[in-house]
Amino acid sequence: MAKIVINRTQKTAQYYVEDLGNGITLDIVLIPGGSFMMGSPEDELEHRESESPQHLVNIKQFCIGKYPITQEQWKAVVALPQVQKELDLDPSHFKGDKRPVEQVSWYDAVEFCDRLTSCTKRQYRLPSEAEWEYACRAGTSTPFHFGETITTDVANYRGTDNEGYNWSGSYGRGPKGIYREETTEVGSFGVANAFGLYDMHGNIWEWCADHWHEDYKGAPTNGIPWRQDRNNNQTMLLRGGSWYHNSLVCRSAYRFSYSPFDIYDFLGFRVVCNAHLL
Repeated sequence: MAKIVINRTQKTAQYYVEDLGNGITLDIVLIPGGSFMMGSPEDELEHRESESPQHLVNIKQFCIGKYPITQEQWKAVVALPQVQKELDLDPSHFKGDKRPVEQVSWYDAVEFCDRLTSCTKRQYRLPSEAEWEYACRAGTSTPFHFGETITTDVANYRGTDNEGYNWSGSYGRGPKGIYREETTEVGSFGVANAFGLYDMHGNIWEWCADHWHEDYKGAPTNGIPWRQDRNNNQTMLLRGGSWYHNSLVCRSAYRFSYSPFDIYDFLGFRVVCNAHLL
């Protein structure tokens, strides 16, 4: 059997720390600008038409959370003055200060960013889908930032088969693994990509700023969010996979969507800040 290779290379990232008070901080990593091929090639295992056509995207430098937003970070920001809407102080199903916050809607995530912006005077927001994939890949073109396959030793996803949904627990030649049935603390696997980001594959789906589109025909090539002037029922983009879903949706190129009002215990987010505002 071929050897399964998982790249665990550790690199030093440039980042700053946002002080949220009471000893709670938010690590924000500087992502250098560059170009990349967004989407997946047609011969990638489990390729979807929604990931086509692959296209070159130019990204300006920006900053993004080292981890998904945690429950203690959520509580610290929710305590700040309201901007547009009320927020639940403790919405998560799986409790833990260092676990990612979940059961938050897209609108909840936007309100979090608005409150953080108002407090810090730095413009926080959700990443565009292009920024998210660029940050996840960190210069790679493989299905996952650590190589051709994935294991439950390095990410939190459903590593066992689920016949009811026709989900396989393995990806390609990768082994089946375990199904934890819950979130894990952010960064707990100790595997960062080349940009120094953790949990880009699995744990919780991460909201992006874009509306859902069936494919990339007509997509912007400058990294901005792809939005349409539609009603509030327009579905919003999610990236990264989750503890509840199988390995194939954890791929760097996989795209998913939900209503911006939806809340599930596998939906969370991480924040972005424009680099020139630091």
